[in-house]
Order: sequence, then C-alpha cells, then structure tokens
Amino acid sequence: MRTHESAYDRRRLRQWLAGEARADGVSRRDMLRLLAAAGIAGAAPVALGTPAGAATAPGIVKPLPEDLFTVRGTNAETRFAALAGAGHHTPNDRFFVRNHTATPVLSAADWALTVHGDGLTRDRTVDFSLADLKKLPSVTHSAFVECAGNGRSFFTSQQGRTVSGTAWTLGAIGVARWRGVRLADVLRRAGLSRRAVDVMPRGLDADYVTADGAGLGRVRRPLPLSKALDDVLLAYEMNGEPLPPDHGHPVRVLVPSWIGIASIKWVGDIEVSAEPLYSPWNTDFYRLFGDAYPDAGTAPLTRQTVKSAWELDAQANLTTGVTHRLTGRSWSGGGGIVRVDVSTDGGGTWNRARLHDAPRRDGWVRWSTRWRPATPGPYTLLARATDSAGRTQPDATVHNTQGYLFDAVVRHPVNAV
Repeated sequence: MRTHESAYDRRRLRQWLAGEARADGVSRRDMLRLLAAAGIAGAAPVALGTPAGAATAPGIVKPLPEDLFTVRGTNAETRFAALAGAGHHTPNDRFFVRNHTATPVLSAADWALTVHGDGLTRDRTVDFSLADLKKLPSVTHSAFVECAGNGRSFFTSQQGRTVSGTAWTLGAIGVARWRGVRLADVLRRAGLSRRAVDVMPRGLDADYVTADGAGLGRVRRPLPLSKALDDVLLAYEMNGEPLPPDHGHPVRVLVPSWIGIASIKWVGDIEVSAEPLYSPWNTDFYRLFGDAYPDAGTAPLTRQTVKSAWELDAQANLTTGVTHRLTGRSWSGGGGIVRVDVSTDGGGTWNRARLHDAPRRDGWVRWSTRWRPATPGPYTLLARATDSAGRTQPDATVHNTQGYLFDAVVRHPVNAV
C-alpha cells in the first residue's frame, strides 16, 4: 500500500507545532529558531560563473577526474556528458557524491546497526551485524538517488532568483542496482510495536556544524512508518559490488523515489518512535520556504520531481551539416517517464524523442533524437518529459529560498560550427 505522504506530514507538522512531537538532539525552542532562519544556516548564495573542476574534494575518497565530475565544495557532481553510452545504471566511479561533512572509512567487520526506541516492544535495543543482515532474504532494486537541490543553479541562471545551497546543475543524480534487505524485515525482527509511528535512521559520519556555528549532530531524517514498511531497503551492494565508502559502506538506507537526504548513508542506528520525530533535516532544511509558501514552510519534502538532461556539455560544438544523434535521460519520483519532447530551436518547434527504456517511477529512461544543424551559430536545446501520473515539466519552477525541486525545462546552449 502506498503512503499518503502529504496528509501524514501535514498531521505531523501540526503535532510538532503543538508541542506533541520531539526532535532528537535539538530542543523545540532551538528548532523554532532554525525555522525562523531557514535558508541561511549552512549555505552560501548561488553565484553565476564557471564551477570549479578540480580532481579532488575535501572528504571524498574516490578519484574525481575532471572529465567525469565537477567538484562543488564537499560534493562532486556527475557530468552528464560522461553518461553517454554508459548504460542504464550509473557506474560507481561516475556516481555523484553528496556529503554533509566527510566520507568515513568504516570496517564492515566492526560495523553494527542498533535499532532502538519506544516504538519497539518493551522499548528495547537490538543490534545487527552485517552478517546478520545477510542472513535475511535479500532484495535487488534498481532506483535513483537524487539530491533535493539537483538543478538548483537554474533558479538563478534561468529565472534570475537567488537561492542558497550547492549550485548543482543536473548531475546530482545516479541510478544504481542496489542489493540489501527490506527495512521492514529488520524492524519486525527487532520487535516492532503497534505503537510505532516514525522511523529515524542516523548516519555514522561526523556531526554537522552550520556556517554560523550551530551543531546539529549526525545527519538523520525520520520516515513515516508506512513508508519504512513499504519499499525502503538497507543496501549493502551497489551495482554488484560492496558499497564504496563515498556511497555508504558498509550499509546505507535506500528510499526509492524520495529526495536523497532520506537515503541516509553509513547508517549506524535507527530509532523507532511511538510519536512523530523531527530533526533539522526535515524542519530547517528540505522543506519549501519563500513568498509562495506559508511562513512556517511546507510539509517536509518527500517525492522527487520530473527532470530531463542532455548527455553533452553546455556550449558543446556540433558540426554544421552533419546529422548528430543526441541523447539524454529523464526521470520522475511520481511515475515512470512515458514521453519526452525535444526542441533544437529554443522551443519554436517540438518533436517526440525515442525512448530506450520502459517507464519506471524509481528510475530513468534514456532517449535519443537526431538533429542536423543547417547553419553555424548558437542554438538552445530543450527536453520536456511527462510521467505516467500526467505531470509535465513546466516552463518555470515556483521559487523557494533553498532552491529545492527545480523541475522546469532546462535551456541547454550548444554551438553549430
């Protein structure tokens, strides 16, 4: 049964504001202060310009060659041109990295998962080793992980509005074949109580400290129990290999179709609560604030939006008078992609792209189109996807101060030479 996330989160928000919910490690007074300062803590304004292209980043373990990644602070964005011909799944060496602090290098042999809280029978604590998890029935699931801020820079470059946070283009996403165990199986093995309401995984990376010095503790974000029991995995393999350090080794949470912050990496403990839980990652962050939204913000964000990306660099040079096969990918958290329309003249005319994958809500479809530029000069390519729920990418995204869930059609400049 699918979760009614929006109704649940509205109820949870009311309980929080009424003082009926609690926040792990953060007082209600401090949380209201964070709410008042939403969009300021831990973020810097997005600026136009050429992003850094260094081959290393602080706190990231794997190599970051410039032809595969754009480094953005403690994060690494996949260059979409590097995915051309790479297959349906993003190779591990090209998968984007989103870190709040730094990648911890953990021993699988020493790792343990602690499940605890008053949402378990007798309010007990249960530990699982990696070997314990591997004794449970395994599940393999192909799904994307995507940062909620993917596409954030286009709020500024296309819509002229300032937002805070990492200036991603469209490369803060990857699709992998994940293998692990159902979170539902682990919770039931731990002794899930009928009182349980929320489930909050927490990572083993270092405590996060905002730019203004506020210590928020380790990254954690609650899930409604109905979602936790639905399709969430505790994954220990990625594309047939043990999870690499930057992607959650030895075990991470995978929450299909939801924003990436829900898929906690390096999970070390899970609190099961008999009342709604909050953390800074669903109060101060990962909600929508701005002129178009309530003063207290929206409910915490859940599902991802519809997006499309071309598999070539911006300002790429294409030979005039030659037919080019142009490729790209489209995806949505609310349904499989059933149609992609493309334009090579800035939206003057549109044609249907050819889809190369079956539509899946948790993944993307690859597509292609052929184009023969007749004359030299600058051109603007557009791609507009529609999912099985009937949602089509709009011309513009409603502004929010932290730059989340950009879903508008992206203007992709190229040159015919």
